[in-house]
Amino acid sequence: MRVLIAADTYPPDVNGCAYFTHRLAAGLAARGHDVHVVCASPSGEPGISRRDGVTLHHLRSVSVLVHDSMRTTLPLGIHGHLDRLIARLRPHVLHAQSHFTTCRAAISRARRAGVPVVLTNHFMPDNLFAHAHIPGRLQELVGDLAWRDMIAVARTADYVTTPTGRAADLLTGKGLDRHVEAVSCGIDLERFHPRPAERAAARARFGLPDRDTMVFVGRLDEEKRIEDLIRALPRVHEERDLQLALAGTGQREERLRRLAAELGVADRVHFLGFVPDADLPLVYVAGDVFAIGSVAELQSIATLEAMSTGLPVVAADALALPHLVEEGRNGYLYPPGDVPALAKRLVEVLGDPGTRAGMGAASREIAQRHDHARSLDRFVEIYTEVRPRPMSRLRPPAVAGALLRRQGMAA
Repeated sequence: MRVLIAADTYPPDVNGCAYFTHRLAAGLAARGHDVHVVCASPSGEPGISRRDGVTLHHLRSVSVLVHDSMRTTLPLGIHGHLDRLIARLRPHVLHAQSHFTTCRAAISRARRAGVPVVLTNHFMPDNLFAHAHIPGRLQELVGDLAWRDMIAVARTADYVTTPTGRAADLLTGKGLDRHVEAVSCGIDLERFHPRPAERAAARARFGLPDRDTMVFVGRLDEEKRIEDLIRALPRVHEERDLQLALAGTGQREERLRRLAAELGVADRVHFLGFVPDADLPLVYVAGDVFAIGSVAELQSIATLEAMSTGLPVVAADALALPHLVEEGRNGYLYPPGDVPALAKRLVEVLGDPGTRAGMGAASREIAQRHDHARSLDRFVEIYTEVRPRPMSRLRPPAVAGALLRRQGMAA
């Protein structure tokens, strides 16, 4: 099939949606499909390039004012550009990854051209509040308006997916009056796999002391609630020699550094910065436990990567994270923002080597349900289901009968 993927965020952007879209595109291309991605240009200038077997169509872009590490497509002229692209490619399906500028325009033009549309939702208003500097008193109103806008776009798609069952229920609760299928973002089980014998070497690779290590991978932004992880360190230190490794960058990095210094744990909080994709699996290998306090995760690819590497998980009991954590089996949940409860759970995971190993093995087993190959299989099935069937070569019976009678051949 010829698949056109529309994306408002794509590598080099660093976020879960961008990484998923890249894995989807590259995975489809590896299976022999003709895959094209239309997205904002990372440099600002339009152009076409190839990467991992995928043709990238970069649209003219500008920096996002509220998020200087990302760019957005310029609306001016985008419809004409997409009309020409769709007419030239004649894709069998458009798979949109959001409902913002690029994807919204692509959905509109695909509908106009008769191309079926699949929409996958990765959106949560909470991810925008801090970047857009929305005051707390207005967040409920802004969030409601944002959801209404997203639902209006979703209703124009032929098929809607989202990463988890909880995320699907959320869309239904927000007013999407149609079926929503949960299709996992998936995880590369071969790339992220347990390597306990390499733990010491992985720690040395990132300059980490050889002690119990809690890891977090992701943006250092407000909705991730990394402050909770730092605040838990002094409480855990009474019983365990624990450090925190943070892989990622974000708006709150300086504030997090100050907090660590104020709490007297600056020597136990290690900011690894941006970790190249090739080295990312080693971050998890260096850890003993993965912790996440976020309240805005529709799935959390980082948590899946940690689980696939064989790490126990301690996570906030919010949105989709409970979908990944089986309480007492591969980790624990704690009430969001409850630092004492987080610290207690960390001590329980780290206290007994046998418990830690058993939970890590369970994490790996659960992660296998999210094999990226299975997700690719399902998306190909969905594309096939929504793709228009070719016209039958057989003439309709009434037309065929009339022709036969005209030629004196009908009985």
